[in-house]
Amino acid sequence: MSWTAKHRFARISARKARLLTDVIRGRFCDEAVELLRFSPKRAAFLVGRVLKSAMASANEAEAAMSRLVVQEARVDDGPIVKRFRPKDRGRAHPIQKRTSHIIVSVAERGAAR
Repeated sequence: MSWTAKHRFARISARKARLLTDVIRGRFCDEAVELLRFSPKRAAFLVGRVLKSAMASANEAEAAMSRLVVQEARVDDGPIVKRFRPKDRGRAHPIQKRTSHIIVSVAERGAAR
């Protein structure tokens, strides 16, 4: 049994958020929460919220919280909000505000550690 949580249209680029999902994938959830808590990156807060939401769903289904493992952690590209920045001599430079979809799934591992 696995439980999934998503944060769609997160205002962070997928490239930056993937750095943290690669760190927590396959780890026990309590260890992953601690890693995200002490990470200086801005994406750690967003990924941490999604992970805690998936853990809360597992807790509602009365899963063994000590055996929860991050089964899947991925970040997909979301839509890009396109803007223009005024520059000198009447020019305009494009700005791309990237979004992402953060998906985290947790599952119970067979034996407790």
